[in-house]
Amino acid sequence: MDALHFCVAIAPLAAYLCLLGLIHLSVRPFVTNGARDTAALGVALLGFAVVGPMDLFMPQELVYRWGPGAWALLLIFYGLCLTLTVLMGRPRILIYNVTSDQLRPTLADVVSDLDKGARWAGMSLALPDLGVQLHFESNDAMRIAQLSASGPKQNALGWRTLERELRRALAQTRSQPNPYGLALLSGAAICVAAASIWLLADGESLSESLAELIRVSGA
Repeated sequence: MDALHFCVAIAPLAAYLCLLGLIHLSVRPFVTNGARDTAALGVALLGFAVVGPMDLFMPQELVYRWGPGAWALLLIFYGLCLTLTVLMGRPRILIYNVTSDQLRPTLADVVSDLDKGARWAGMSLALPDLGVQLHFESNDAMRIAQLSASGPKQNALGWRTLERELRRALAQTRSQPNPYGLALLSGAAICVAAASIWLLADGESLSESLAELIRVSGA
C-alpha cells in the first residue's frame, strides 16, 4: 500500500472517530437511530472498500468501457448495498453520553406519556399502542445506551415518535464529558498525522499512484 491508498482508506475513518469523539465530549446526551448509526459506519469504512475489494476486483471490462467513470458506478453500488443494509436492520435508538441511572427514569416518564399500556419486564419494554417492543441495554463505562427491537413486528412510526420524544426529554439533561472521547480524538489525530507524514515522504510518486488508482492508464 502506498501513501495515497493509505490516505483514501484512513480519511473517512478519521472523520468518523473525530465525530464520535466530539459527541462523547459533549455535556448533553446525543440521541440517534440505528439507521443513521449504520450509515455513518458504512461511510467510515468506505475508504477501506475503495482501496480493498473495489480496487482489487474492479472488472477490466468496466474500466475499458467507462475509464475513471467506473469508480462512480462502484461507489453507487456501494451506496445501494449500504442503503439495503440500513433498510433491513431492525429499529434501534442509541443514546450517547448518558448512564443507565440518568436514562431509565427519563425513559419511564416518556413511555408513560406516550402509551398508558406500557409494560416493563426486566430490561424489556412493550408499548402496544405505539406498536413497539424493545430491549434496554446500557454500557455505563462508555456511557452508551441502546433501545433495540426485540421482535419482528415493529411500527416504524412508533419508533420515530419514541425517538423524537426521548430527544426532547433529554434536551435539558447534562452530564460530564466522557474521557473516552479524548481517546477517539487522539486516534483521529494519529490517523491524520500518519497520512500527512507518509504523503510528504512519498510525494514524488503521488501522481503515479493517483493515475493507477483511477485507472487512467487503463482507460
